[in-house]
Amino acid sequence: MTKVNPDQIIGDSKFNRFHLSLFIWSFMIILFDGYDLSVYGTALPVIMEEWSLSSVEAGSIASYGLFGMVFGAIIFGILADRIGRKRVIIINVFIFSLFTLLCGFANSAMTFSIYRFIAGLGLGGIMPNIAALVSDYAPRTMKIKLVSSTLVSFAIGGALAPTVGVLLIEAFGWQSVYIVAGLPLLAIPFMMKQLPESSSYLIRTGKKEQLFATLAKVSPGSTFRMTDEIEEVKLTKTNIPIAGLFKEHRALSTIGFWVAFFCALLMVYGLNTWLPKLMIEAGYGLNSSLGFLIGLQGGAVIGILALSNLCEKYGSKKVIITSYIAGAIALALLGLGGSTFYIFILVAIAGAATTGSQVLIQAYVTSFYPSEMKSTGLGVASGIGRFGGMTGPILGGFLLTMALPNFMNFLVFSIVCIGAAIGLSVIADKYSASNMEVRATSSKHAELLSKGEIAASNE
Repeated sequence: MTKVNPDQIIGDSKFNRFHLSLFIWSFMIILFDGYDLSVYGTALPVIMEEWSLSSVEAGSIASYGLFGMVFGAIIFGILADRIGRKRVIIINVFIFSLFTLLCGFANSAMTFSIYRFIAGLGLGGIMPNIAALVSDYAPRTMKIKLVSSTLVSFAIGGALAPTVGVLLIEAFGWQSVYIVAGLPLLAIPFMMKQLPESSSYLIRTGKKEQLFATLAKVSPGSTFRMTDEIEEVKLTKTNIPIAGLFKEHRALSTIGFWVAFFCALLMVYGLNTWLPKLMIEAGYGLNSSLGFLIGLQGGAVIGILALSNLCEKYGSKKVIITSYIAGAIALALLGLGGSTFYIFILVAIAGAATTGSQVLIQAYVTSFYPSEMKSTGLGVASGIGRFGGMTGPILGGFLLTMALPNFMNFLVFSIVCIGAAIGLSVIADKYSASNMEVRATSSKHAELLSKGEIAASNE
């Protein structure tokens, strides 16, 4: 009888067709998550005019969707650790795609808000579970890079929404950008067949045959027999999933993540909701204003790709804190005005520091917590962050009603950026090695582990 260590097999694997398939599906799912983030801000100026909405009313509508995301992130994050990430991901895709599509057929602000709330339930649960699933199967040497490369599609989707808006809104109305959001519904049957279930769930539920079939794809050179024994993996024992986030010296770090998520999502949703409107107020046309939103997301894409490499080299904590400080400076300068090119550069830097850094924090969290609580840790942090996301659009609408100078509007977001950096600064550089669910089978393997996954956890 041979003992099989799934974590070691996955960690030692090389990137292959299995990883590529998981990456492509995850990339496309998160792309539409990002699309839905920016689609409201893209259509907002037209919706406000058509339904005669005030800035506060428009900000409140944006927050209804984010309110749903609070519940979705927490409920589906915890549920995924109970019933499996694959099932939860497919449920989430169905919910957010269908109800975002229905937003395009809403004939009143009330109906629109209800659809946004229900869509938010699915949107809230999708990113934590995708990030956790990719992290589960990523080779040890490229865990953070693969998660970051997957989540970069969030910013690409965010840039896609205003791009589609520029192409379709004037000709077909604001409803057209919401109809495009329904496309993932067509892919659900293929997701059901090709997405893998997390190894930790398969182990816990005793689905040995399915586990070995998946491991054979992860490591094509390995062979498994049903008589093989699965090596036990140490799990954090707790009857309350969230309580585990505070055990073994993780309490302060968990709170630090929550603060960072709150501030980060306040900026992300505040800027993505109001940037086009702020630019229209500054004298730019609709298409030009949407161009700045494209620049915000374009900066996020470049930021994620560049900063993820720096995270691998210098550690996520140092790099993301530095990014937020740079973003705070860019946001403060943005309110002072300048040439179009200068403003575009500042907007791109702000995108890298807000949406870009938020994506990197997701990868940071998945490498910080043990496998059995990754979805819970990221789901709860995302849920707490959604309260910040709800605050962002409302805060932006409130600031606009006060008719403050542009400098003051952007200065508020700059201060919040500093708050995110402070939250990250209290996160521990490392936690108990007993929480790592891998075992070194040789001194060489132990050395690779300490330089690889544990180093990633310490970031």
